[in-house]
Amino acid sequence: MKQSLQLRMGQQLSMTPQLQQAIKLLQLSTLDLQQEIQQALDSNMMLEVIEDDASSLNEQKVVENSVDRTDQLSSEGSQTDVPDELPTDSSWEDVFEPVQMGTAAEPAGDIPDFEVQRSKADSLQDHLLWQMEMLPFTERDRAIAMAIIDSISGDGYLNATPDDIYQGLVEQLEDLEADELYAVLHRVQRFDPAGVAAENLQDCLRLQLVQLPDSTPFKVLALELVERFLDILAAQDQVKLMRKLAVSEAKLAEIIALVRSLDPQPGRSIEQSESEYIIPDLFVFKVGGEWRVELNPDIAPKLRVNPFYSGMIKRADNSKDNVSMKEHLQEAKWFIKSLHSRNDTLLRVGRSIIAKQIEFLEHGAIAMKPMVLRDIAEELELHESTISRVTTQKYMHLPNGVIEFKYFFSSHVSTSAGGECSATAIRAFIEELVSTENPAKPLSDSKIADLLKEKGINVARRTIAKYREAISIPSSSQRKRLF
Repeated sequence: MKQSLQLRMGQQLSMTPQLQQAIKLLQLSTLDLQQEIQQALDSNMMLEVIEDDASSLNEQKVVENSVDRTDQLSSEGSQTDVPDELPTDSSWEDVFEPVQMGTAAEPAGDIPDFEVQRSKADSLQDHLLWQMEMLPFTERDRAIAMAIIDSISGDGYLNATPDDIYQGLVEQLEDLEADELYAVLHRVQRFDPAGVAAENLQDCLRLQLVQLPDSTPFKVLALELVERFLDILAAQDQVKLMRKLAVSEAKLAEIIALVRSLDPQPGRSIEQSESEYIIPDLFVFKVGGEWRVELNPDIAPKLRVNPFYSGMIKRADNSKDNVSMKEHLQEAKWFIKSLHSRNDTLLRVGRSIIAKQIEFLEHGAIAMKPMVLRDIAEELELHESTISRVTTQKYMHLPNGVIEFKYFFSSHVSTSAGGECSATAIRAFIEELVSTENPAKPLSDSKIADLLKEKGINVARRTIAKYREAISIPSSSQRKRLF
């Protein structure tokens, strides 16, 4: 193979470190951005947070007032005659009045914010284990009960069958019999909440009915319904249920009301999940008939270059330490510039979206206009990928709640007048129609399509079914309620 030299001309897009950093900050969510900023503060000595002067002055006043109060109390105490010895059967509080003193961080008289102090959420397993410890169990039964409790899901149902639990305990406990397991299981099933450790829905409802007082009206018939005719109840066959139970229509309604009062997920009443809060990136509010969009000032701290360290850099000095400080200074300037660019792009995109969706703010989801990423990209002269990064995991705080940027973008269908209707508006129309339908005769997908066609929206039945499933609305046969 002969070696040769060739000269070629071409164009190639290269991403500078500054551009890569700007793109990275642009696609970060609020939580990730705060972590990125904290990491930059920890690694770059040139970066620092701009402290609020007002808060600094308030903290200084609090400290001064606390010191003055302490000095005053000390001077007053020195004027009091303190006996050399106190009586044996007395305490300090019996002779001197206790003084409530505040600290520099919390002045006296301030009420602590107990809402901020949250204890760890208790799990269903912890609740069941606590009840087990309060009851007399042998060591053998305790091991079986712990295996059963470990197999209970957050809803209160067994994740494994009793046979599976038995097979797992055979190797741990000698001469274990199935009757021992079921005896302990029946004890656990009497724990609070009622219906826990059930194998299925039918078993869960049965356990709850068994624990009701014997004086409960229609308890026996409700047990018979749950144990034998639960499938008929699910099918909404009222006539067949009346014939099987040999009751009138009025009594059947009372029996079904008792069954419906039971909890199909008893574990949820105990299981507490940690609340997750969304921090909005933008605030949207109306002032004087005009909608305004502003950045949330709390999403990121204000940064600046540390003037003390930047002033130590000597441009003529090429020592290793000085070169490192210059690199940190340049990185700090790039980071601040990228952060400002992110906030500016975020604000521009948010204002453009709100300008196009004024009707949504005024009238709700029914008035949502169809919009795609290209519409915003062409208006702001940005690439669609940039708009996609800006609208991912970013949220707006509107008068009707916190909404993700992506919510405003949807496909569309044509209308009889030649216009377009967004998919979000169609889903809102479907929710409105279903909420006002007759439960005994729910609207089919074809009927909903006809009703939308009367409004001038041309939507196929398959499209209605797709939108209905997207908003978790069951089919007409599943929504049918005869009693």
